[in-house]
Amino acid sequence: MTVFELPKLYTIFNACALLHIILGLIMIKKGQRTPHIASMVIALLFSTAFLGCYLYYHYHAGHVKFAGTGMTRPIYFTILFTHIPLAVLSLPLIIMTVVPALRNRFDKHKRMAKWTVPVWLYVSVTGIIVYLMCYVWYGPPIRG
Repeated sequence: MTVFELPKLYTIFNACALLHIILGLIMIKKGQRTPHIASMVIALLFSTAFLGCYLYYHYHAGHVKFAGTGMTRPIYFTILFTHIPLAVLSLPLIIMTVVPALRNRFDKHKRMAKWTVPVWLYVSVTGIIVYLMCYVWYGPPIRG
């Protein structure tokens, strides 16, 4: 595998995390704590794998420019410019949600999860859309 194949891999990791976040939500809504915990741990592992691959890729590949033209550009950049700050925000939110759960402070865990889950879901979905727009539908991106 070359470094330029990593976006596909890290997007798969992101999609797997997204599926486990959704599954974890379904499990906790059904009152099934053990499957909820398992699903959320798996989501965290996939998100960690995503972040590692993403950082490695951009360290080695450098900056990539969106190759789309016309109306696709403002659409892409609107999605990207909402995705980026929320992606940065998601890491501390996730930590602030997981730590209380590890300390059996489920009241605080639940309060934080109400903020974290929508952000994490949005970042996951828009990350997949950014990949599709940049690397599949209007790609490959311009390197430089």
